[in-house]
Amino acid sequence: MAGDLNLSNLKPAQAQKDRKRVGRGLGSGKGRYSGRGIKGQKSRAGSHYMRPGFEGGQMPVYMRMGKQRGATSKDAMPIGPFRTSSWSVNVRDLETRFRAGAEVTPEALAEAGLIRNLKLDVKILGHGELKAKLIVSAHSFSKSAVEKIEAAGGSVTWLKPPHQPKRRKHRSAVSASVPEPDTSEDVDAASDATEGPGEEPQE
Repeated sequence: MAGDLNLSNLKPAQAQKDRKRVGRGLGSGKGRYSGRGIKGQKSRAGSHYMRPGFEGGQMPVYMRMGKQRGATSKDAMPIGPFRTSSWSVNVRDLETRFRAGAEVTPEALAEAGLIRNLKLDVKILGHGELKAKLIVSAHSFSKSAVEKIEAAGGSVTWLKPPHQPKRRKHRSAVSASVPEPDTSEDVDAASDATEGPGEEPQE
């Protein structure tokens, strides 16, 4: 049969591209400098494996930009010992993976393939539309996500208390809350010290 497979008609499933053979003489087209040019950083071995953010030695952009105050503060950007990370799930994904009336928990999200594991907290974001009535339990929610879930007739359950950002007191408010010291006793003591012994106070 013409359709039989044998060594005479055996071919790869996909055409193979020949490997670039460099340094095999000038006649090959990739000899002498092997396509890397003359000198320079990119002609050296390992030049294409530089660390992320490396800009050739100049001051990188992450060092040129200003930093937010409070590197070790919980209200600052997520750096330092208070670094936070979480799985983000949008309400549009809940619409496609869960039926109306379903209870959405981190375990259910992991079974549905929306998150990889339960090692991190889960945050529900409000991107997309939600029409199904769902009972959602997560560690945190965005404001828009809460509005869309409740508008569809569902409910939200916080597995962690909502974060309340700290408010800095103005100096005027701080100074107003501090009572002024009573200096009347100090004035009387100073007047008694100025009067000599045996002298009557002048009227």
